[in-house]
Amino acid sequence: MGGGGSDDSKAPPLIRWLAEPLALPKIAVAPFRKPEPSEPIGNGRPALVLPGMASGDGSTALLRNSLSEAGFHTYRSSLGRNLTISPAKFASLETVLDRMVQADGKRAVLVGWSLGGFYARVLAQSHPSKVKLVATLGTPFSGDRRANNAWRLYEMIADHGVDSSPLPDDPAVKPEAYTIAFWSPVDGIVAPASARGVETERDEAVELPFRHFELGCSRRSVRKIVETLGDRLSAIDSA
Repeated sequence: MGGGGSDDSKAPPLIRWLAEPLALPKIAVAPFRKPEPSEPIGNGRPALVLPGMASGDGSTALLRNSLSEAGFHTYRSSLGRNLTISPAKFASLETVLDRMVQADGKRAVLVGWSLGGFYARVLAQSHPSKVKLVATLGTPFSGDRRANNAWRLYEMIADHGVDSSPLPDDPAVKPEAYTIAFWSPVDGIVAPASARGVETERDEAVELPFRHFELGCSRRSVRKIVETLGDRLSAIDSA
């Protein structure tokens, strides 16, 4: 339950879904926006940022550049347009993750926006020795896979149903790495409960009061994400 006591485990209402396109201009200009200023909190740790459904690395440019500004060594996903879950693309991400960790000599941070969060969680499950922290932004990893307003479109494009992911593990299973689920009570695409998960599925749930399409491109959202990652990594490293 959430959102003032109402049931937020079902797909968001139409009024929220219709408001989502208002954020599209922010996504379109993300590669041209200046990064959010930040203290040097990344300490050169590698960070892989994965885009949402029907998006590419351009959509995550503000978030990636802001993480770089904060001292992370950021990497593109190189997925192209992220339309569906693909075993071939998962294998390519495994190669990217291996290259990152070898190059920087540190366990990685994985940040996945929406559909990209499925890849992030399963990469962390499959390669626990290479991942320090995994964060998802509005990813419907928990509960009913149809508790969102995108599943019909997904199944029109994909060669599998939303309940039969071709990934090697279940995205709902918590990885060994510290796991943060960023979720929004005003998400117009994904049920907040699905993105928030339950205690056994993540270490922490952090509320971001922004539309689904704003989670990785709103300046206030990006600032909160970067600060949270820095704080949690600092706490983990000093534990």
